[in-house]
Amino acid sequence: MAHSRARPNPADGRPLVRRAAASVGVLFLLVGALGFVPGITSGMDALRFAGHGSGAYLFGVFQVSVLHNLVHLAFGVAGLALARTVSGARTFLIGGGAVYLVLWLYGLAVDHDTGANVLPVNDADGWLHLGLGVGMVALGVGTGRRRP
Repeated sequence: MAHSRARPNPADGRPLVRRAAASVGVLFLLVGALGFVPGITSGMDALRFAGHGSGAYLFGVFQVSVLHNLVHLAFGVAGLALARTVSGARTFLIGGGAVYLVLWLYGLAVDHDTGANVLPVNDADGWLHLGLGVGMVALGVGTGRRRP
């Protein structure tokens, strides 16, 4: 039972699509920052700015580079900035999801051992990009609907 003097929930009254976009933005900021943390990212001595030669792995699974981490940080900032409005939040979730689906296709098409693998991506990244893309688009469509 709620206490009459309980602090109000800061999310009360804020549209779900805005909360979803802000949450996804915070998640991207967290992942981007963790990509630079030794212990959480293994092989920090092999971290490169870009390219398939980066030997750093976030959580020991997802191949990352400085550029890859910066992209996550930029997505996080964009998510928080666009979450300020309903239309911006919906655009971030659907548009960002589409970008991650394109990254998934890029990961399928690029030879992981060549210079074309700029970000870099590996199979684990590919599955994550697919999940993020589908999840973000679903959040944007499902939470962005106007209530009758």
